[in-house]
Amino acid sequence: MTDFNFFMPVEVLSGKDAVLKHAEVFKQFGKSCLIITGGTSAKTSGALEDVLNALETAEIKAHIFDAITQNPTAESCHKGGQIARDFAVDFIIGIGGGSALDAAKAVAAYASNKTLEPEDIFLSPLLFTPLPVVLVGTTAGTGSEVTGTAVLTRADGTKKSINGKDYYAKVSFADPKYTYSVPMNVTVSTALDAFSHATEGWFSNRAGSLSFLFARKALPELYSALTLFYENRELPNEMARDILYYASLYAGVTLNACGAGFPHAMGYVLTEDFGIPHGRACAAFLPEYVSRGMEFKNVDAMDYFSLLGTNFPELQKTILSLADVASVHMTKEQSEAYKARWEDLKNFKNSPGGYTPVDAGALLENLFGE
Repeated sequence: MTDFNFFMPVEVLSGKDAVLKHAEVFKQFGKSCLIITGGTSAKTSGALEDVLNALETAEIKAHIFDAITQNPTAESCHKGGQIARDFAVDFIIGIGGGSALDAAKAVAAYASNKTLEPEDIFLSPLLFTPLPVVLVGTTAGTGSEVTGTAVLTRADGTKKSINGKDYYAKVSFADPKYTYSVPMNVTVSTALDAFSHATEGWFSNRAGSLSFLFARKALPELYSALTLFYENRELPNEMARDILYYASLYAGVTLNACGAGFPHAMGYVLTEDFGIPHGRACAAFLPEYVSRGMEFKNVDAMDYFSLLGTNFPELQKTILSLADVASVHMTKEQSEAYKARWEDLKNFKNSPGGYTPVDAGALLENLFGE
């Protein structure tokens, strides 16, 4: 176990109808805002309607930028920043799953840093503090509500994270009712993402007492849900949705404390080049990560399986079935080409026993080799 400094300044307001009950909170950030959303989830979940009603009550003018897609691009977020400046808004609201929430953080940075080109956000510290950000999550998975991280897609199609104190929301509204309309495929993928966060944190080389505390809350609830998905292929009821959503926030705190391991870094290539949704992509590499935890952190591994009430073969069967990446095939040349992007990667160093590009290449060939 390693000691670490922990920083999470987000005010989380949770519970049913939290947005409407706390409409006055928006007033502290100004008189106008830009709402960042994707195409449908903000509307179908009811979150957008609640936010607009709360803003009306607070007498705050709202503009909407709803061009955010899955795996948001730096270019689209840069455009959002320009729009925020055009309307001279005081703050940003992100509504949706991880893509919209991450995009809101980036838009806030671009809005206050007008000379920042799309790719510059990956290169250097910000000159000016981003606009305040308020988040309203609609999926149970990303944990972006409580982290100082956002993942964007670069101009070359690769995914890269931005992180630091500048990228925390000021307030996150955590109302699980917004997850009730999420379809089965997204529910499973986002739950796998949250489970990956908690598992990667559990075996992280930066794990400490606080990360274990939140991982202990998250892991059994997430694995219980995943086991039911595997056995029944049925959507959870509202009570189970509530449990799943809060567990995803616990997992987000774990991720925020420890950072991710190699499953997240390797998962990016499955999303970029094979169209596998993020949560499923990360989960494809999770059994190997747990296996290394068993090898290098045996005591933690025994505690992990006791907490889940399972063993490694059952875990592997459940996770890989839900990840469903059987369609992915790679040539040896493809596997070799990926190794170059993983040199000196912090996610690999954060994994149990350390991890190398050579290890990663061998795993790709084992899982997806033709």
